[in-house]
Amino acid sequence: MDSYDVLVIGGGPAGYVAAIRAAQLGFKTACVDAFERNGKASLGGTCLNVGCIPSKAMLDSSEKFEMLQHDFAEHGINVQGASVDVAQMLKRQSGVVDKLTGGVAFLFRKNKITSIHGLGRLVRQDGDAWIVDAAGTEVKAKHVIVATGSSPRALPLAPFGGHIVENSGALTFTEVPGKLGVIGAGVIGLELGSVWRRLGAQVTVLEALPGFLMAADDAIAKEGLKLFQKQGLDFHFGVNISKVEQDDSGVSVTYTEQDQEVTARFDKLIVSIGRVPHTQGLGADAVGLALDERGFVKVDHHYRTNLPGVYAIGDVIGGAMLAHKAEEEGVALAEMLAGQAGHVNYDVIPWVIYTSPEIAWAGLTEKQAREKGLSIKTGQFPFSANGRALGHGDTRGFAKIIADAQTDKLLGVHMIGGGVSELIGEVVAIMEFGGSSEDLARTVHAHPTLSEVVKEAALATDKRALHM
Repeated sequence: MDSYDVLVIGGGPAGYVAAIRAAQLGFKTACVDAFERNGKASLGGTCLNVGCIPSKAMLDSSEKFEMLQHDFAEHGINVQGASVDVAQMLKRQSGVVDKLTGGVAFLFRKNKITSIHGLGRLVRQDGDAWIVDAAGTEVKAKHVIVATGSSPRALPLAPFGGHIVENSGALTFTEVPGKLGVIGAGVIGLELGSVWRRLGAQVTVLEALPGFLMAADDAIAKEGLKLFQKQGLDFHFGVNISKVEQDDSGVSVTYTEQDQEVTARFDKLIVSIGRVPHTQGLGADAVGLALDERGFVKVDHHYRTNLPGVYAIGDVIGGAMLAHKAEEEGVALAEMLAGQAGHVNYDVIPWVIYTSPEIAWAGLTEKQAREKGLSIKTGQFPFSANGRALGHGDTRGFAKIIADAQTDKLLGVHMIGGGVSELIGEVVAIMEFGGSSEDLARTVHAHPTLSEVVKEAALATDKRALHM
């Protein structure tokens, strides 16, 4: 029986990063993962294979097509007869995925990590080690890390299949749907709806919550809704879906909105109402692994489960279901196992929605800060007053900084605009070190750059923005 110091169950962002860091720290490491793509083993989990990476590839392709149609003429670039080749977009998307998943396999070889394709299941304890069924073969490990991720949440009225798809299915449409329905106005719904809207679909978004993007700062949500509606996305909030029926040609959705029953017809329907922990086949019941009422694996602050020597990280333990959060947990846990002080600061995890414009935030919203009884000051600066944004021809949105009124400590950053997924990093770094808006405002930013919007927003918290 093969024996390892660390055995990771799951090869997504949490699992593969934990395996790499554990190997770097000198542990004999293996990773068992059952994910398959195109009938072959493929490391990287949902994120690399059918989530984060392919969706961003399609977002980029579709945005380029929209710019070609609507924005290039302003730059003096005239193009006629532009068309969409969905097959080529999917081919490019697949190539991007191949490079990254192949890169993970290379890193496993480089770090001498044993990769086992198949299901991993906890079997029994053997002294201070665990026996794990890894793809039908029992192996022994001193430390077992559960990193099995999450799965799309299905709507009971609309099980996946046929014209009803989740995120992975929405990334493989072979042609642009005429009418596309999206249930859920969260991150996935907005991103995938945006892809096909840009390529020509008529997109209707149905959301059960009474308002738009209620997890974001109110100012950002208000601006985002205005811009997305202007683009042609048709939003309906506070809806109650009562019936979903599909036939050979499409899907009919019946819902109530403001006490009126409506039936809408779609060629395709994307269901994006969140994700649930993936623990099927793990053997949790058989070995007594504790799960909470929603099915997440219970852990303490050191990612320890109720079973000695068994740990869990990533989506399967809940919290922010984000790849970068999962990766940091993988690093932190591996370092803890090595006796180091691994740590993740959950207060400054950045959130990003890769629409156009992008939306990004970290820390407290203004509403959350006030609910905590904090005395705050805010600063806001628009991209319309930024030279680089004007040069790009995209002046939508703004950056907003929230700081403590007494200490000036940065409490939150909220942005909507072009490239804000890249801009948020510097503010998160300063927040990680407990920095202030003055620290950000006094930092020299290159000119002309989009990042000057962040500096000016920090200056605005003290009412001394220079270019507004």
